[in-house]
This record gives sequence, structure tokens and C-alpha cells, in this order.
Amino acid sequence: NCVRGLLSPLMSNIVLNELDKELEARSHRFVRYCDDCSIYVKSENSATRVLSTITEFIEKKLKLKVNRTKSKVSRPIDSTLLGFSFYRREKVWAARIASKSLRKIKEKMKAQTQRKAPGKVKDKIKKLEAIIVGWVNYFRIATAKSRMEELDRWVRTRLRMGIWKQWKRPSTRWKNLKRLGINEGKAYEWSNSRKGYCRIANSAILHRALNNDYFTKQGYVGFANHYYWKTTHQTKLF
Repeated sequence: NCVRGLLSPLMSNIVLNELDKELEARSHRFVRYCDDCSIYVKSENSATRVLSTITEFIEKKLKLKVNRTKSKVSRPIDSTLLGFSFYRREKVWAARIASKSLRKIKEKMKAQTQRKAPGKVKDKIKKLEAIIVGWVNYFRIATAKSRMEELDRWVRTRLRMGIWKQWKRPSTRWKNLKRLGINEGKAYEWSNSRKGYCRIANSAILHRALNNDYFTKQGYVGFANHYYWKTTHQTKLF
């Protein structure tokens, strides 16, 4: 496997330059980054033949070993490349974010939003934003508006859980709910609730108290807004 550093892609480009030339000579459409290469043909028979001949070229001509467990023939809809998967829309193929990439970003977000983690909400959001900006910039070419919105909802739920945990005592929760616009009766009822963190975080009361505007004021821009600015908004500007 290739280490995604500065040197590894450079070395791969040097070593595999002959492979690029061979694929171009055969008029194959392909994408290669480092040692990760996808070749696109029109039929399964062609794909099987190309897999066999290119494997032979790499092993016999370039004297490199092909990872046969990872090398396979598949439809674009069933394959991934550099974190992207593909789907067909009105006879045109388009990119979307692969499920594995979504799981990985959730793991990163989860590590930054642990309920037991100390610190102010603004500080946590600042760290989240640094991750979000880079991630969205990478996946901006994908069709991903709904995915970005889903991630925002999930992150806000995680943040609500953390805030509820930090408030700890019923008296603190009651005061904060009142301060955030919840009437005294409902504030008392929910501050003494025995429901779990997830249920509280998804409740209508906490959505009213800790709404999207609250997190915006704390510095949360989010996946969807960054994605909009990188796609629709920038397209309109130029």
C-alpha cells in the first residue's frame, strides 16, 4: 500500500510511468494516484482481459508484484477510488462520497465530540471546523448536498449530548434551559428527566434551546455551508 505522503506519490509516478504509457498506448481510460489505479472499459469481457494483460505487464515487464486480492473486475457503481464511489444519473456517471469515507469522517468527529471531553463548546467547534474545511475541500467534486446536511445534523446531536453532560446538575440544566428561552415549567421537567443523553439531544426541547443559530454563534459553519461555498456559490461568482 502507498503511504499518502509527499515522497511516495512521486516515487510511484516515476516507477509506474511505464504503466501510464502502456495504458495510453492501448487507448484505455484510467485514473491512477500513487499505486492505486482504476481502468475503465465498456464490457465485463474487456475488463477481464485487461486485468489479465495489465497484470502480466506489471509483473513481467516492470518486475512489480500485483496485489491480486485487491485487484478485481467490478461495475463502477460497486467500486471506489480515492474515497469516492460512483453512480449513474441520466446516462451520465457522477461521483459521490464512498460509505467508508463517511465512516472515517464520523470517527474523527466522534473523537472530537466525546461527552466526557472537557473544554468549551467554542474550542471543540474550532477543532471540528479545521477538519471539516479540509474534508469538504477534498470531496467538493462529489454530489453530496444531502450527505453534508446529514453530517451536520449528526454533529449537532453530538454537541448537544456533550453540552447536556457538561451541565450535569438539574439546577444547572434548569437555569440554562430558561436562559435559552424554555419556559420555567418545561425547563424544570426536562432538567429532571432520566432519559439518556441521545434521547435528550434529539428532543424538541433541546433542539429549541440549542438550535442551529446557537451553534452558528459558537462558530459552527458546518459541512453543508462549506460545500455550498465550494460548489454552488463559487460557480456563481465566476
